[in-house]
Amino acid sequence: MRILVTSQHFHPETFRINDVVAELHRAGHAVTVLTGQPNYPEGRIYPGYRATSAGEDRSMPYEIFRVPVVPRGSGSALRLLSEYLSFICSAALCGAWLLRGRRYDVVFCYGTSPIFQALPAWWLSRLKLAPLVTWVQDLWPESLSVTGYVQGSRKLRAVGVAVSWLYRRHDLLLLQSEGFFDAVRERAGRTPLAFHPNPGESAPKGDLPPDLPMIKGNFRVVFAGNLGKAQALSTILAAAVQLQPCRPDIHISIIGSGQSSSWLKSEIERLGLRNVDTLGRFPAAAMPWFFEQSDALLLTLAKDPVVSMTLPSKLQSYLAAARPIIGALDGEGSRLIRENAVGLCGPAEDVQALCANLEALADMSASERAAAGTRARAVYDRTYAPEHLTPRLVALFQRTIDRRATKSVPT
Repeated sequence: MRILVTSQHFHPETFRINDVVAELHRAGHAVTVLTGQPNYPEGRIYPGYRATSAGEDRSMPYEIFRVPVVPRGSGSALRLLSEYLSFICSAALCGAWLLRGRRYDVVFCYGTSPIFQALPAWWLSRLKLAPLVTWVQDLWPESLSVTGYVQGSRKLRAVGVAVSWLYRRHDLLLLQSEGFFDAVRERAGRTPLAFHPNPGESAPKGDLPPDLPMIKGNFRVVFAGNLGKAQALSTILAAAVQLQPCRPDIHISIIGSGQSSSWLKSEIERLGLRNVDTLGRFPAAAMPWFFEQSDALLLTLAKDPVVSMTLPSKLQSYLAAARPIIGALDGEGSRLIRENAVGLCGPAEDVQALCANLEALADMSASERAAAGTRARAVYDRTYAPEHLTPRLVALFQRTIDRRATKSVPT
């Protein structure tokens, strides 16, 4: 199958679409990726790339074409908007030129925020006479309200109208969370919907980065991933304040970066916390090193109805690590943890429940924690392993291609 993948971000940036493309290529499909110049998350173009460059990137065993983008810089609203708009325009115009003469069976858009990056995918699907499939990673316009970038019902309604227009021009919408169905169906009209979860990350290949730090504590809890508003980091710090005098054995190490990185460091210092530390951001190849040292993995999210519909992608990586999971979240993620008995979970932003669960897991026997970790890995292998999800994705593509072909046959 000839597959055109459009994604604003791609290798060497670390996004789930990297593994999806690699698995499609390994399965024998001809994959072409149209993407921007890498600059996430630091906001600076990676060494070896140029913001204004357009052309083929030969760093991988499949085709990659890159188009110019405005780097996101410090991540201000204006710079983010500039990056998003530059990719949409470049992918539609430069992408059409770079891909001229090529034919594809399907155009597949990795629909991270903003969903309007599916616009160049829609344009290219029309040029190539190929069905359009977008993998919806975030709810729009609901995500705008959660992040605070857009306020006011009138503006949100206007974005909602535009999203509905875009959804209804698809041949298939894939949803990364079963909690998305009601919200997307309302806007998508007759466009078919299907659940397709994010895969866990494949085990990184190659040597470990040098000088990796050790995790502190007798009972070592690791939080890894983006550090932003949606992660409810204040809940972690409030729990640490309560636990510090009575449970000094429990130590939380926070790995990652994001908009709240500076705030987090200053709060830890202001509160005088010795049972929490921040280690910074590390490449994907380093994460197994940290996970293997941990006794438990921590997942917290904000208390918000939109956030609760999302299945956070880090959960799949936690499951793959075969460690028990401590959750403070609602919705889809909470349901997965509870129903599969892979750890302990309390409500989002509930500090008392988080403290109780941290203590309870620390007091479990090593064999009980190991059993929870074994169940976690089994869930990963059964549901989220990339090599198992790829045949399912290809089958969804083929059904979409067949359905479109049937519609085009005159009666």
